[in-house]
Amino acid sequence: MPASLVRNFAAGFLCSGVLATASSQGIYTCVDAKGRNLTADRPIAECLDREQRELTPGGAVKRRIGPVLTAAELAAEEEKVRRAAEERNRLAEEKKRERALLTRYPNKPTHDKERLTALMTADDAIDAARKSTSELAAQRKKLNVELEFYNGDLTKVPAQLKREIEENQHHAQAQERFIANQDKEKKRINARFDEELAKLRQLWTQQAGAATVGAAPASAAKH
Repeated sequence: MPASLVRNFAAGFLCSGVLATASSQGIYTCVDAKGRNLTADRPIAECLDREQRELTPGGAVKRRIGPVLTAAELAAEEEKVRRAAEERNRLAEEKKRERALLTRYPNKPTHDKERLTALMTADDAIDAARKSTSELAAQRKKLNVELEFYNGDLTKVPAQLKREIEENQHHAQAQERFIANQDKEKKRINARFDEELAKLRQLWTQQAGAATVGAAPASAAKH
């Protein structure tokens, strides 16, 4: 929307019956673009691009009315307000997460214990998978012994034996993938706890500093 249309619209709005009651209560004054001191009993259209003052009947400044924004200026102002609100919300969420982190891990031993528990869970899963892998390897040796009976001639191998060999290979590969994923999971666990620990060190230091500052006035009061 062109700036001239925005200002014309704003002028019509300000001078409409919506503000008629309010405007009749005071006196409006401003200095327009030509340097003229203008006074009226309602918002002055010639000063929509600058500050106006509303005066009481006694001449005191009742309020100041800022300039009407163009469409681009209004959009920019709304974006500024939106970004500020987002930043406030982000900071509030960050503080909330920090409080939750301190509540969950009041000290390093607590954090170390939970890291160890998470790693042990992954290690237990790996141990179980390796046990299954060993069992599958033993089963495959027996199947290979049966396969040798046919001297490598796959056309003579029974369908049941073929299925058992394929299933064994499929399960063995699945266990290998599972172990590899658990190894990656252990790396993710350590990375997560390392990141948390770095943040917690800062929070613990801040908490200790705040406790020291709080204890100082109490100590001084006793003396």
